[in-house]
Amino acid sequence: VQSFIDAESAAVGRLHTRAAVLDDIARLRAAGISNINIDLIAGLPHQTAASWHTSLDQTVATGVPHASVYMLEVDEDSRLGRELIAGGTRYHAHFVPDEDAVADFYAQACARLNAAGIAQYEISNFAQPGMESKHNLRYWTRQPYVGFGLDAHSMLETRDGAVRFSTPDSLEEFMAGAPLKRIPIPPRAALEETFFLGLRLTRGVDLKTVGAPLEVDAEAEFGDTFRDLESSGMLQREGGLIRLTPAGRLLSNEVFQRFITAPT
Repeated sequence: VQSFIDAESAAVGRLHTRAAVLDDIARLRAAGISNINIDLIAGLPHQTAASWHTSLDQTVATGVPHASVYMLEVDEDSRLGRELIAGGTRYHAHFVPDEDAVADFYAQACARLNAAGIAQYEISNFAQPGMESKHNLRYWTRQPYVGFGLDAHSMLETRDGAVRFSTPDSLEEFMAGAPLKRIPIPPRAALEETFFLGLRLTRGVDLKTVGAPLEVDAEAEFGDTFRDLESSGMLQREGGLIRLTPAGRLLSNEVFQRFITAPT
């Protein structure tokens, strides 16, 4: 959906309208499909505090059990991203809200959706009880998954950690039976992944159990990182649990980078 304001959708080249989205939701429900998610983007061109509230209110009003809220990311491979980086005006780039406004929009979404019973369970995801995304939860908790088809990715546990593998992204290579691309994940890398994936979840990571399957002492490996992030207000500890603070969720990429580059 991205926005329930037609002008905002049109500014980024989307062809759908608010009326079309509501009609689609009604048709899904008429067909017996009620497990529906709505995606919203905070930071679209022309977006204001008032228009953002409209999109949030409309999301709640639809009664969907799941919503995802993403902050606009500047991607140099997109036309809008290139124009933003260049400081230009094409593609409505000069109407993109500033970073502080986007952060405020995100915080407002957290408050509005939580108050409506669509609780935040991950940095960008909100759900009614029992309606959390089973698919993504497997990624975030590093559970095995298998992908089939062109450019499909899988992850399986091994005695030495885990292994990821993928099929070719070229149709010709795939049809010719090209071998899978295999990437082993040793215990240290698996532990890093456990933190930068698990900390996406509101419930956080349990230090008492996270390192046991990998035979790695999480506190010994990342204790200094935990303390630094806690002192800077990005992380909080409750007994054996660590989780991101609201500020940490806003700056999650910076937090996750600390686990990837933390010294051994």
